[in-house]
Amino acid sequence: MPEYGKGTSAGTAVAELGRADVDDALVRLAGKVLRTPVIRSEQLDAACGARLWLKAENLQHGGSFKVRGALLAVEHLAAAGSRGVVAQSTGNHAIAVALAARAHALPALIVLPDDAPGTKVRRIREAGAHVTFAGTALAERIAVVAELRERHGYDVVDPYNDPRVVAGQGTATAELLSQTAAQGVRLDSVVVPVGGGSALAGACLAAGHGTRVMGAEPENVPAFTAAQRAGGPVTVPARHTVADGLRPDRIGDLPYALARPDSTRVLTVGESAITDALQTALWLARLLVEPAAATALAAALVHAREAGAGTDIGVLLTGGNVEPALVTRLLAHTAPAGRRPAGGTDAGVLSA
Repeated sequence: MPEYGKGTSAGTAVAELGRADVDDALVRLAGKVLRTPVIRSEQLDAACGARLWLKAENLQHGGSFKVRGALLAVEHLAAAGSRGVVAQSTGNHAIAVALAARAHALPALIVLPDDAPGTKVRRIREAGAHVTFAGTALAERIAVVAELRERHGYDVVDPYNDPRVVAGQGTATAELLSQTAAQGVRLDSVVVPVGGGSALAGACLAAGHGTRVMGAEPENVPAFTAAQRAGGPVTVPARHTVADGLRPDRIGDLPYALARPDSTRVLTVGESAITDALQTALWLARLLVEPAAATALAAALVHAREAGAGTDIGVLLTGGNVEPALVTRLLAHTAPAGRRPAGGTDAGVLSA
């Protein structure tokens, strides 16, 4: 697998990465990550006019799919004799790197934005990593990572541009496709949230050309949409978004190249639609997800009503590390009519 960032360009890394790397990652991660269930809800399907297949990575170790890529990358570094690791993140990648480093008895230094959610900060520290805060922009965190790498001689686990991270993230989509295929279903599309781009890139690797991959990003931080318009990654003004996991103000070079920018469609989602989708996941699928995951569900609900969307749509619910205060605030409002199941639950679990 190419070592992007060590004399290898994004173009070269793209040429050398493929579905085989995702398949290899599936083998390497077997027994180390959960094969999370796929959830169905009859009421949710009825509401959007299609069948939604929800991959519940909110139930994954560390609370998100990010552990897949982090484990793969840190395992490789540990085998190569790494002295320690350093990573920047808005939260979930940092949790995953901290857990992976602990599993390999490596020290971990984590760089977070100043306003990182308290729940995620606590989980990182509980895993034994040291946390440093650096502004709110991606460039500020990257600068501190470079300083820490130079000072300590640690290896960087990049959340977007590390080929092993991308391949590892792709295993979530690969599992989803396998689990639905076991039910005799070929997904028409898979919707994934977009922050720095590793989920989207991994999904493109896993799906190949048989299933359409669509992205979903907050309209307040439209990094991929801006990159498509500019013809390459650009830094966008990062306005506040409830989807803290999707706050990177620039798409990664490698994910942008892997995601077939000329053909991949990314929907932008408003703040109210994100919180509405979070409540929808809770009431109709009995899944507590974080706003980043809800962003994908919100986009899927829009996409499902479009002409030509197909009948079967996969949704990667990437994480569940949500702030209790946000959940409390949302639960203080009565669920809209028709959103709360009348009795019991209509959610079904497919654990193929």
